[in-house]
Amino acid sequence: MLIGTIGQLTGASQPDAGFWTELLHIILLIAGFLLLLLICYLAFVILGGIITAPFNEKISQMVEEVITNEKTTPDLGFWKDVYISIKAEIEKLVFYFSFLFIFFLINFIPVIGTIISASLGTLFSFLYNALDFLDYPMTRKLIPFKQKLRVTRKGGTLTYGFGCIAFLMMFLPVVNVFMKPILVVSGTALYYERRYGISRN
Repeated sequence: MLIGTIGQLTGASQPDAGFWTELLHIILLIAGFLLLLLICYLAFVILGGIITAPFNEKISQMVEEVITNEKTTPDLGFWKDVYISIKAEIEKLVFYFSFLFIFFLINFIPVIGTIISASLGTLFSFLYNALDFLDYPMTRKLIPFKQKLRVTRKGGTLTYGFGCIAFLMMFLPVVNVFMKPILVVSGTALYYERRYGISRN
């Protein structure tokens, strides 16, 4: 349906469509596909993050017990734990969209705005995705959001490397559903290995 609509708008569906019409049609198809991917990614980030937060928290807790070889016995009740997990997700989303809005405004700077926005936006996406999956053990310890950011940034290239991989995995529809639990495991393990110097031999 989307392909047919774009074809009608550009005139590419007509028998006498020229080269430039066909080229415009292809460009719009690619742009439409990328826009669809972006919408799916944002929808998954917003809804998926909030809905799956308690379950990801449980996965992270199990990983922590394996790595630290200590049984975690949270004092909070089930609903309190769910509330804290969802609250942490909402804090991250507010942080995320606040910066997206800033990058959107930077786009309006003549000549270099788009380049600056794209460059900063990419680096920020890597940082945010790293924070997203390093966050679970920190939320469990009731660490304030500002301190979570400091811990994440201290990782340097390791943080951005992990964030890059997480971003690419989360950007793909359907695949991201299966990748998120794996990233939760990886993020929790990375947090403890860097924080306590625990490594798997």
